[in-house]
Amino acid sequence: MSTRSLIDTFLAQKHIAVAGVSRNPKKFGSYIYKALNEKGFEVYPINPNMDTHGGKSCYSSIDDLPDEVTALAISTKPEITSQLLKEAKTKGIKHIWLLQGSADKTLLESVDTEKVITKECLLMHAQPVKGIHGFHRFLRSTLGKMPA
Repeated sequence: MSTRSLIDTFLAQKHIAVAGVSRNPKKFGSYIYKALNEKGFEVYPINPNMDTHGGKSCYSSIDDLPDEVTALAISTKPEITSQLLKEAKTKGIKHIWLLQGSADKTLLESVDTEKVITKECLLMHAQPVKGIHGFHRFLRSTLGKMPA
């Protein structure tokens, strides 16, 4: 289970890569990338099939990321996610958030949930929390369902 401490540590990182950005701005990876950028994070897009995203060079792999990247948000299909987790370990990236849809039951059973954030919406935790994410956060807080 993802803890408040694990989430806070992830969000304390200033350089976050987002794997799974897309040419389609409505795809979740692109949405997360844009939102994190607007919240003041230095964000690095990863997609091996794109040269640029949001005006920045797109990285084809985790290995190509600059060393200052210390966190990774993954928004890919589960079969790609498992390979990205291996690459992140090799690169030394310790702060990882698996976004909705990026892991299936088998993958979730294999990850160390004391080190990898799962089953939480990043935008419900990254400040400032706005719109529907703020409302969802309020509801979960009221019901005592926020990570402890």
